[in-house]
Amino acid sequence: MSEITVRPLGEDEWQDYRAVRLEALRESPEAFAATVDEEEAFDEASWRERMKRSARLIAEQDGQAVGVVSVGTAATDDGADAGELFGLWVKPDLRGTDVATKLVTSGAVVARRRGESHLYYWVGTDNGRAVAFASGMGFRPTDERRPMGVASEDDGDEEIAMVLPLGHDPGVIGG
Repeated sequence: MSEITVRPLGEDEWQDYRAVRLEALRESPEAFAATVDEEEAFDEASWRERMKRSARLIAEQDGQAVGVVSVGTAATDDGADAGELFGLWVKPDLRGTDVATKLVTSGAVVARRRGESHLYYWVGTDNGRAVAFASGMGFRPTDERRPMGVASEDDGDEEIAMVLPLGHDPGVIGG
C-alpha cells in the first residue's frame, strides 16, 4: 500500500474539498446531517465560505482523496479556546487502517497551533466503534450530550462530547 499523507486545503482548493465531501455524503449518508442533494446545490461562493470557516484536511494516497476531516471552533460553556473535530470520513476499503488516525492527529495539531487547549469530537452514544476509536486517540467522555444531528437517525438518539487535551505534554497528541 502506498503512503497516506494528510494536508490542509486552502480556500482555492474548494473543489477538492467539494469532491471528497460529496463522495462522503454519497457513500455514508447516514453519518452526516446534510444530504448530497443539498450540498451539490451549493455554488462556488458557498464552498469558499466553508473553507474560511474551518480548517479542511484531506488524506491522500497516490494523489487520490481517501479521507477528510474538518476542524472548527467549539462553543464551550466555560469560554475556553477549544477546537471541534467534525465531518470525519474515510473510504470504506481503508477503514481500520491508519487513515482516520492520521486525520485526527493532524486535526489536533491544527487546533494546538491555533492556541486551542482542547479538541472536542461529538460521537453517537450507540456508535461503539467510534467511541473506542476516539478513546484510543486519547479523547475522554464528558457529561455533555445533545440530540443526534444526523437526519436519518431516530429521535432520542444522542451524541456525547469527547474531549482531547492539547497541552504541552510531549505524550499528548499535538503536544
